[in-house]
Parts: sequence; structure tokens; C-alpha cells
Amino acid sequence: MTQTIDEISKYSIKQRNLSTISHEVFQFRKSTSKKPLKVLSDADWQHWQDKGYVVIRQAVPEKMVSDLEKLAWNFEEMSPNDPSTWYPEEKSRLRKSELSFNAGMIELYNHQYLWNTRQAQRVYDAFADIWDRHDLWVTIDRMNFNLPPEPGFEFKSFMHWDYDPDAPEEHVQGVLAVNDQTDPAVGGFVCVPDLYRDYDRWRAGQPADWDWYRPDISSFRLEPVCMQAGDLLIFNGRLCHGIRQNVSQDKVRIAQYISMMPARPDDTALREWRIRSWRDRVPPEGYSLHGDPRQWEQTRFTTAELSPLGEKLLGLTDWSQA
Repeated sequence: MTQTIDEISKYSIKQRNLSTISHEVFQFRKSTSKKPLKVLSDADWQHWQDKGYVVIRQAVPEKMVSDLEKLAWNFEEMSPNDPSTWYPEEKSRLRKSELSFNAGMIELYNHQYLWNTRQAQRVYDAFADIWDRHDLWVTIDRMNFNLPPEPGFEFKSFMHWDYDPDAPEEHVQGVLAVNDQTDPAVGGFVCVPDLYRDYDRWRAGQPADWDWYRPDISSFRLEPVCMQAGDLLIFNGRLCHGIRQNVSQDKVRIAQYISMMPARPDDTALREWRIRSWRDRVPPEGYSLHGDPRQWEQTRFTTAELSPLGEKLLGLTDWSQA
């Protein structure tokens, strides 16, 4: 049974995208003294340490995000120049009743253009800087398509964590700006760096039944993050965050979720699932991961071509191989 937006809680997101979770405790880089950074500057590194996020400017070439932007409009069967196409009846119904559609998720996971950005060298090097290791697997995730308010209904953002901030595992998340998001009215990523820095003190004052998917952070200042097309935001899984509401009249915010974590080559089941997802264009399974009912990925698209780096980021080739 599909849960409504109001019913979502930390308990209902335990079934999540297999490519975004880890049951092992991996640690982020702790310092830059022993091994130089590839992409992050010293200022970037300090920002990551202090605020829990960093923006990598122009992480991918303009052509890659331009391709993604066109793909998003075509896949959603909408025209960027005709707002009358933006709120078809069925999508409008889903947007009002289910969290992922309400938040603007696009049920597309393995298109060639998505893999082009995942295997971009600068994107990989940035995550390698964060983890201080080379053997990474990339997440197989979606795009996001935030529309202006629909007549009679509008998306209401909420601040949350996607992972239990008390858990020992460290998680990193990433958002690639597919189009320009420098206009505050178009919405976008927003976070709470002050809570990231002051989490232990704040957490000690929370009730026993507190919900980390709907925390009360009313005493903290929210920090919006504006990005240009091609910029990659990387943030710590312990950074409370959300999506700012799009309050523009005629602009759409488009983003791709990209992250990487240490590879787990000994987990045969997970590795085989990842390869099958890429090869057969199969969406992940889990709460709020619906797949495309039209099955365009399976019927209209072909298996994405991978570079040697992409093969390792998927798990098709071992990092131990030359």
C-alpha cells in the first residue's frame, strides 16, 4: 500500500535503494596532511569540515548537463516552453498523494546520460577526496524535477535526514545541478550547518520518541545553496537538509542525485544486483522507488556504455584489476 506524504516517517524509509546504503562502517578522510587532494581546494576542505557540505564548481562539462536537461523534459513528456503541459492529470494526482512524486522525483535510473555524469573523472575525484580512497561504487539513483506551484497545490519542503544521524556508518550524498539554480525563487538545496556543528548538544535535549525524519529544528537558521548548471554539491549524511520550495512563475529546477561509497566487492548479491540494474535498465526496489509504468527504460533505451572508470564504479570490473 502506498503511504501518503503525511504518513512518511523514519520507519517507512528503511526499505531504500540498495545502491545507497552500507552496513559497513567506512570513515571519511580525516586530514589532508598525508595525501594531497585531487579536486577540493584547501578552502573547500575546510568548508566540508565546518559546514558538512561543499560545492564542486563545474564538476561536469556543459554538454552533459544540457543532455540531461533535454532528457528530463522528454521523459516527463513536458515542453519547457509550454507550462500548460506541466501538470497532466495523472502526474498531478500522484504529486498530491505520494512523497517521491510530491518532491519531483523522475523514475529514470540507467540512461546513458545519467551514466555519463556518474563516470565523469572530476566527479569521481571529488568523492575520492572525501573518502580518501580510490575503490568506490557509484549510486544508481534518480533525477529531480521541481515545478512551480500547481494551481490549488504546492510542494511543501521539510527538513530531515535520510539516514539515522546516530548510526555509526558515515554516508555522503550528492546533487548535480542540471540547470541554473542561482535564482532563489526556483528553490533547491537547503541545509542546517549550525545543527551539524551543534548536533550532540541539541540531540541530548530531544525526547525519547523523536523522529529524525521530521525533527524540530525551529531554533536553527536554514542555509540555502545556490548552484550553476554543472555544479556538484556533496554533503555529509549527518547534515540536516531539505529542498526549498520552487516559488517562481515559470522556472523548473532540475537535478541529478549522484553519490559514491567504498566498494563492497565481496557482497556478491549486491554486486550482481547493481550489474543487472545497469544491464537490464531495472530500477532499484524499495519504499518510494516505483519505476516508470511506461517502461521506457526497457523499451526505448539501450544499456549504457561504460568507460573503464565506469565499469569499476558499477562493480563490473574489480578495482584490484589493472
